[in-house]
Amino acid sequence: MAGNPSLKVSLAQISPVWLDRAATLEKVADSVLQAGAAGSQLIAFGEALVPGYPFWPELTNGAQFDSALQKDLFAHYSSQAVDVEAGDLQTLCRLASQHSIAVYLGCIERPADRGGQSLYASLVYINEKGQIASVHRKLCPTYDERLVWSPGDGHGLQVHDLHGFRVGGLNCWENWMPLPRAALYGQGENVHVAAWPGSIRNTGDITRFIARESRSYVLSVSGLMHADWISDDFPHAASVKRSASGWLTDGGSCIAGPDGQWLLEPQVETEGLFTAELDMEMIRRERQNFDPSGHYSRPDITRLSVDRTRQSTVTFKD
Repeated sequence: MAGNPSLKVSLAQISPVWLDRAATLEKVADSVLQAGAAGSQLIAFGEALVPGYPFWPELTNGAQFDSALQKDLFAHYSSQAVDVEAGDLQTLCRLASQHSIAVYLGCIERPADRGGQSLYASLVYINEKGQIASVHRKLCPTYDERLVWSPGDGHGLQVHDLHGFRVGGLNCWENWMPLPRAALYGQGENVHVAAWPGSIRNTGDITRFIARESRSYVLSVSGLMHADWISDDFPHAASVKRSASGWLTDGGSCIAGPDGQWLLEPQVETEGLFTAELDMEMIRRERQNFDPSGHYSRPDITRLSVDRTRQSTVTFKD
């Protein structure tokens, strides 16, 4: 790879139209159009943005067994989830192709290959040709998320070539997991997308740490959600709204360079499209003294084995 490529990236820190897939995808499409007009080659969105993060278990005694309220909310959430195979992201793919922009989108996936009813927090990569190149299902949901989301698999631990860079991504607390990070580093990742539901308490420290560890650019992208934005148009809305107050997620989107310094400091309590230019030379400079999968590794002593099989409960031989 000759020369020093550059990559223009945008972080879309936006709120969902909570629990409304179609309306939220319209907001996503608008951000893609804005980023495309600005000349960005990659745009990233927060975790679970479509149709939104499941705040209600914490607010409505979500661990109560066999609760009719929890069943009603789950059923509604499921109805608003993304079915990739059914084409729910076709419009977004078309926009990506038209504007030659790659997209990382956090969404709640309801996949047919796991029975079509269980939900996964998935990070979907759409390449600049408008093709869905990977769907990474979050490996380990966190705390209350486990009452709503199912654990994923390693199939989506992939990186993608983009204008001379190699981009990869993880969901939320997966970014704290050393081995999934290492799986991406080992594939040559040098632009890491860390997708969060939103909160500076998550992004403020780890973004710079991962950048220093990997000697890569790290794009932490978050959503936003305020209690005042919760609508009345879903089951038991009054119960949820009664317990919610203030900022449920306050953003915190930011970008760190391969030296661990801020290109974009954390942005809080504001929607916006935040753009930066990434330069390959910075990566090359920082890899001079540390390269976690290159000269500063010892595969003769420690190696990682990764199973990227898409899990299923059944296989057929016809």
